[in-house]
Amino acid sequence: MALQNIGASNRDDAFYRYKMPRMITKIEGRGNGIKTNIVNNVEIAKALARPASYTTKYFGCELGAQSKFDEKTGTSLVNGAHETAKLAGLLENFIKKYVQCYGCGNPETEIVITKTQMITLKCAACGFLSDVDMRDKLTTFILKNPPEQKKLKDKKALRKAEKERLKEGEVADEEQNKLKKEAKKKGSSASSKDVAKSGSTKKKSSGFDENHSPTHSQAGESDQVGSDNGDEDDVQWQTDTSLEAARQRIQEQLSAVTADMVMLSTSEEKHKSVNKSPEHDNKGHENGVKRANTFETLVDEIKEFLKTSSSVKQLKSFLVSLSGTQQEVTDALFMALFGDVKKGFAKEVGKKKTYLAAGTQDGSHMILLHAFESFYTKANPEAAKEVGLALKVLYDSDLLEEEFILEWYKKGLAGSNKNSPIWKNIVPFIEWLQNAESESEE
Repeated sequence: MALQNIGASNRDDAFYRYKMPRMITKIEGRGNGIKTNIVNNVEIAKALARPASYTTKYFGCELGAQSKFDEKTGTSLVNGAHETAKLAGLLENFIKKYVQCYGCGNPETEIVITKTQMITLKCAACGFLSDVDMRDKLTTFILKNPPEQKKLKDKKALRKAEKERLKEGEVADEEQNKLKKEAKKKGSSASSKDVAKSGSTKKKSSGFDENHSPTHSQAGESDQVGSDNGDEDDVQWQTDTSLEAARQRIQEQLSAVTADMVMLSTSEEKHKSVNKSPEHDNKGHENGVKRANTFETLVDEIKEFLKTSSSVKQLKSFLVSLSGTQQEVTDALFMALFGDVKKGFAKEVGKKKTYLAAGTQDGSHMILLHAFESFYTKANPEAAKEVGLALKVLYDSDLLEEEFILEWYKKGLAGSNKNSPIWKNIVPFIEWLQNAESESEE
């Protein structure tokens, strides 16, 4: 099939890389039933990255004739007998209006429909947004039949493949490092044995013996030293972490006064870590012992900090300094950010997603999902209705992965909190995830 450059302005450029097939038409029927069949309309539409129904409809709008595109057979028909040159000229007009970038003329564009129902062309080469003239008849057809957008699942699959590739590279690097270490060990052990043998011969020749032991015992000891040096890398050193060993090390490194202070602080921490009974807790509170922060105090502290600072880096360091587990801190952060929200909860999550990313510093998806679960029981009913939308916002922003969301959902249905209304509320989002996953596999 003969090819030609896309766009009449690039017709004579022999090195132009964007090409499409030349149009082939065929007139079918007779009388009132005569029609023009655009034989290779599907191939042309693929080259232009536009649906074949768009070009067929455009021909019908411009010629004032009925047009039809069959999705199953891929046939494009326009009522009436029309010459190939005339249809090719209309195709050039279609390319100028709906394919080529208005800024750089590049045909590598994508149709984007805005929230105000306006059609724009987004150029992949220069990033220019071209506003299509909405007075054209084809625009109403495009609004009713929008093009399929690139699925997020494809991007997710690419990211996963990239992660797996990096992991394989790390494993290969580790294997190479092991081989290098083994080679170094063999070389060092051989060299140490040679040094030991040379040392023993020198001792024999000098006749110097401090312990007045026989010469053969010296050779044996030197061989043993050499073997110990050679096997030094295979020894696994361990540190005694018992309380007695710690005291001994502190006494050796610090003075008597500072050692007593350190031991006093460690004993206090140990005393605080023990699970106290209610009577014990009351006694400690009466004596002025600082109690662990409750959930409400964590929420208040985070709110006060957010009033004074909006930097994500500062928030990260502040959250680390708070007492409590990472799950407790994340739950408190969620309540501090969205506790007063009623309507528009999903929009607020999109605005403050960077703060949520700071709360899950190690990238733990489950901690963030459990924070959603605990927030649902305390949130305003109007905000609780938008939990599914909020999850999709974080999923689109790559803060949550589908495998963790589905795992969390399955465990929630089978866990102790299975009667919570949150599971019914997020069913549409879960079904959308599962359908998208099955489509990507197909």
